[in-house]
Amino acid sequence: MVDTPNSPVNRKPSITKQTLLLDGQQIRYTATAQWQTLFEDEKPVAEMFHVAYIAEVEEGTLRPLTFVFNGGPGAASAYLHMGALGPKRVYFDNCGNLPKPPVRVVDNAESWLSFTDLVFIDPIGTGFSRILPQNKDIKHNDKDDSSETDTPKETEFWEVERDLKALGEFIGQFLSRHKRWLSPIFIAGESYGGFRVARLARKLQQEFGIGLCGAILISPALEFSLLAGSDYNLTAWATVMPSFAAAAAHHHRVQWAAQEGNLQAHIAAAEQFARTTLIPLLAMGDVVTGDERQIAYEQMAGLIGLPVTVVERQQGRVGIEIFARELLRDQQRIVGLYDASITAIDPFPSRVSYEGSDPTLDGLDRLFAGAINSHLRDTLGVETDLSYRLLNLETFKAWKFDLKGEFKQGFLGSVDDLRVGMTLNPYMQVYIVHGFFDLVTPYFASKHLVDLMKLNSQIRPNITIKSFPGGHMFYTWDESRALWLTQMKDFYHKATA
Repeated sequence: MVDTPNSPVNRKPSITKQTLLLDGQQIRYTATAQWQTLFEDEKPVAEMFHVAYIAEVEEGTLRPLTFVFNGGPGAASAYLHMGALGPKRVYFDNCGNLPKPPVRVVDNAESWLSFTDLVFIDPIGTGFSRILPQNKDIKHNDKDDSSETDTPKETEFWEVERDLKALGEFIGQFLSRHKRWLSPIFIAGESYGGFRVARLARKLQQEFGIGLCGAILISPALEFSLLAGSDYNLTAWATVMPSFAAAAAHHHRVQWAAQEGNLQAHIAAAEQFARTTLIPLLAMGDVVTGDERQIAYEQMAGLIGLPVTVVERQQGRVGIEIFARELLRDQQRIVGLYDASITAIDPFPSRVSYEGSDPTLDGLDRLFAGAINSHLRDTLGVETDLSYRLLNLETFKAWKFDLKGEFKQGFLGSVDDLRVGMTLNPYMQVYIVHGFFDLVTPYFASKHLVDLMKLNSQIRPNITIKSFPGGHMFYTWDESRALWLTQMKDFYHKATA
């Protein structure tokens, strides 16, 4: 029976047997797509949709189990599900370029199913995950009792702590239902999902009794203070600059790009400039002399491929929108914010500011929406009239970042929780990964934060940070996805040895 948006309870799971050829071996697995009920005061309040892929193994074998989610907030898990980790994936042209319609779904030769079972989770308000209506008995007269349905708002779950609690509750219930409490457990999250992972590294242990073998943070936003700079918040300007330099080299806008194999050297020079020149320059303000300032501006312009007049006008504070518009302005093209290696025609080249869409975000929707709907409804046999919310902008706009219980002002962060989680469990391995061309959550921000974590020498080797060619979803690049798979096999082996 097909369920509708007005009949959200008692949905039947869809369970299918599938096979996938990985590393020359036929992997047999069970794919289960279903809703799991969440409770508040022992009353059902929501249903969280998820897809689990469990490989067939000999009885008594405990394979690693990885829980996966995306970010946004407001993004479903379809991006990691159909882009990198699952048994099927969207087909991309080489280097992540968007292919022509129609959408193609192919077997994923780089699926993580060869070394871990996978559970893809859609937080409330994304995918097929929904709030449940609550029944309240109302007495209309002495002889007549009837019930009225009170529909709660999903916004109750669109808040940092409530969201983390829901994920923790889901993971605990899943482990109980599937008898997997003794499995090696991993969590993986992208973007805001990386923020979730860092927070859950502590919360799962302290509040749910769940120990982790590994935490994987993919293009994470760890400290929100580094997402936007100002006249007074200086570090954000410096942490994004090496990504500008990488993009400029990719588009042959700097001298290094003309020399084969020197991208890494150019990026290293940009990192050194950001640390030793740009941060002190911005911090000293008017104390810096005009000549010193001019020398720094010229160095910066040479590294990031912009005219020195633009750097002068911005006084070294070059925002991602400015860079995306100015780098290829002479070609009437803009570069993507989430992947600055990708370009698009500027629809309004004569206007002062850029007023078009980001080609690396808006352009992806047709691919992932088509792929996940086809996979769930056709391949896995999910029957529902609910619409699959790939990226719920209402969630993003309504999200509450309240600093509940925290005696500090300003931006929300997650690095403190990651530090505590690593000390509570000194065996947990942490892997942070980025794409060089991502301007939204730049790789150097995480690198900078790891250098500031003051980790004890006993646990410092437990954290690994890597970057690959590509953008926010670097795994859309064939080469980067294959290299990442190789590293993740080693990571899981180390974490479970």
